[in-house]
Amino acid sequence: MREIKVATVIQALADPTRRGIYERIVRAGETTVAELARTSTVSQPAISQHMKSLREAGLVGQRRSGRNTHYRADPRGLEPLVDWIGIYGEFWRGRFAKLKELLKEMDS
Repeated sequence: MREIKVATVIQALADPTRRGIYERIVRAGETTVAELARTSTVSQPAISQHMKSLREAGLVGQRRSGRNTHYRADPRGLEPLVDWIGIYGEFWRGRFAKLKELLKEMDS
């Protein structure tokens, strides 16, 4: 698997339409562009473009079956984002611990 940068994942999920498509794929388990278009206000060509961005970000995988391409969420695609959030989670936990100590000192 090629290395995906956190910015690519964030950019892919920043678009609300694309994020909605991704969430629908996660809920469906596996789906096609035609199935997504059938229950959407977004055109099939637009969904295909969104799928390209999601694939490039590593968020979805695909499986060919005849003329159809079936897409599924790839949980490994979120790893760069989870790792990045983890770094800041540690940072903020430390800051909140120091704030808690300071507030205790101020109450004394």
